[in-house]
Amino acid sequence: IRWYAERDIPVEVNDSHQWSLRNAHDAVAVAAAYIAAYNAKALGVKIYVSQYMLNTPPGTAAAMDIAKMLAKIELIEGLHDAGFTSFREVRTGLRSMPADMNRAKGHLAASVAFGAALAPQIVHVVAYCEAMRAAGAEEIIESCRIARGAIDLALGELPDPAGDERVAVRTKRLVDEAGRIIAAIRGLSRGGGADPLTDPATLSRAVREGILDAPDLAGSGVAPGRVVTAPVDGGYEAIDPATGEALGEEARLRSIIGEIES
Repeated sequence: IRWYAERDIPVEVNDSHQWSLRNAHDAVAVAAAYIAAYNAKALGVKIYVSQYMLNTPPGTAAAMDIAKMLAKIELIEGLHDAGFTSFREVRTGLRSMPADMNRAKGHLAASVAFGAALAPQIVHVVAYCEAMRAAGAEEIIESCRIARGAIDLALGELPDPAGDERVAVRTKRLVDEAGRIIAAIRGLSRGGGADPLTDPATLSRAVREGILDAPDLAGSGVAPGRVVTAPVDGGYEAIDPATGEALGEEARLRSIIGEIES
């Protein structure tokens, strides 16, 4: 990142959706999006490309997907100043793409159309065939034409998703819960003057201890993978495996921090 920053080259960091691709709950994805942008800014990046991968994990409902991305946008664009700005890039989620080619084309068009509600400057087109095979020139061109049709329709006046009460409530909750995760990471700092959010030792410890965690990292050797997640009302939540109820970050983090301190 520093190498690019020194050469005035825009930077894109895709850490956030790597967590979602491994079934992390939404609060972790939002916190990771902020931490990535925070590090880019700290390393001198002036133009940051913030990629918002939709439909990930696949059980995510469209309204809750928009809420998750609005939470990321609120935190990332809160870092804007005279020396740092970001561009919004939307894309269809890889894991959500159907294997049936006709359904996949519909999925691509719908994803691009509702992603337009985020007012992106960039659309990253995922080829409709990528659930089954690598895209060739023909599929890429066809996918771009499908996306272009969706964009043409979406360029008309769309409703503001932030005006939807469910979206607004979910966005605020995710901003608050991501803030708890970020505060917990800061709390791991052992002093010495390093910023915990840019300190490799602190960030890696946050993963090892499970403050940042995802179910599909079980057995990886880098994270505990203990968190259990599931779709709840269209969003992805950390849940209590005994009850199936959503935990909330206060309860989840209290348990982890209690183990760290004991």
